[in-house]
Amino acid sequence: MYKKPYSLISRQWILPLMFILFVSCADNPYRGVPGQYRELLEQAFSNAGENTGELEKALNEATRKEKEAVAFLIAYMPERDLHSLTSEFILENVRYALKARNEFSWGRTLPDSIFLNEVLPYVSLNERRDNWRADFYNRFSPLVRNCKDIREAIDSVNMNIAALLEVEYNTRRNKADQSPYESMEIGMASCSGLSILLTDAFRAVGIPSRIAGTPLWTNMRGNHSWCEVWIDGEWYFTEYYPDKLNHSWFLADAGKADPEKPVHWVYASSFKPTGLSYPLVWDRSIKYVPAENVTERYIDLYRQQMDNVRPGEDELTLNVVLYKSAESKDGNDRIISRVSVSKGEERVDFGYTPGPTDDLNRFLTFRLKKNTDYIFSFTDDAGETINITHNTGETTNDLLRLSYH
Repeated sequence: MYKKPYSLISRQWILPLMFILFVSCADNPYRGVPGQYRELLEQAFSNAGENTGELEKALNEATRKEKEAVAFLIAYMPERDLHSLTSEFILENVRYALKARNEFSWGRTLPDSIFLNEVLPYVSLNERRDNWRADFYNRFSPLVRNCKDIREAIDSVNMNIAALLEVEYNTRRNKADQSPYESMEIGMASCSGLSILLTDAFRAVGIPSRIAGTPLWTNMRGNHSWCEVWIDGEWYFTEYYPDKLNHSWFLADAGKADPEKPVHWVYASSFKPTGLSYPLVWDRSIKYVPAENVTERYIDLYRQQMDNVRPGEDELTLNVVLYKSAESKDGNDRIISRVSVSKGEERVDFGYTPGPTDDLNRFLTFRLKKNTDYIFSFTDDAGETINITHNTGETTNDLLRLSYH
């Protein structure tokens, strides 16, 4: 069938129109970005001021497979980073994170949500923003390349990081919140600095990791930080100086956290906002580090550990619960309170009793000597200290019911 040729005017306009369309698409930073990020990116660009061009450049230069990762970082990064991070920094971080994800078997099976929030981020807390990703990939990938699974890879990084980086715990470090290179330059770090190093090392080889810690133990002995790693849908804790997963000296302290007082909670860091801030004891004014409250998980871990430890021949386990009154039998009448145990003048142990929303099979558990008088102390609703003397007798897994009245 005869087709009418383009007119001269049509031929004159077609190339300019194609050029305009091409430029428009090339300069559109939202092209290829999942819809859920659009509004967040617009707000981020608005807050970035003079650095907006660097952020848009990162999105424009990202490949189709890199778009969501770049968008995620820009959408949720703290405002301080919106003003300072370059497109080169962002893209190198994204490309090496994706390289590790694709290279290692455990990375390829990660849910996108875990990869984006616990592998991709370039920072854990408020530390200086070092461009560590490529360097740490080159340092740590040889350690895990032949590992058969993520557990073996975690062990390999964990067991070798101190020797590889030559950084040790030392209270003479410059500051608590050192970045990786700040710690490596002086060869020392706090528990927080060591946890930042370990988390970055894990992330560099595609292992999901985050910082966890408490601003204040319930025994008032200060704060502590450590790491968590994600394995097949569950979080496990470890440290720069490792025991096996979910085992460390601090579990007894973490397991006695007070779920009613945020100052004693156990927190886990996040990159994506959660509605809760990670409390930084070195600068309590900082509120831009998101966190999750993971206190109950550590209480449960400690309880499980206690249940699995058999008492010695001269010991027993005593389960304690506190009620509003001696006649109370309803679980809704249980009271959360700090209960301390003493033998004479010696303070033996302490912990927090379960509350009305806890499982009815949950108790405050102590390992104590048989046939021994102990004093159990707690504060009633009027603020008065109550001391109850109890002889443990011979029966293991006994139940001691305390009450306000």
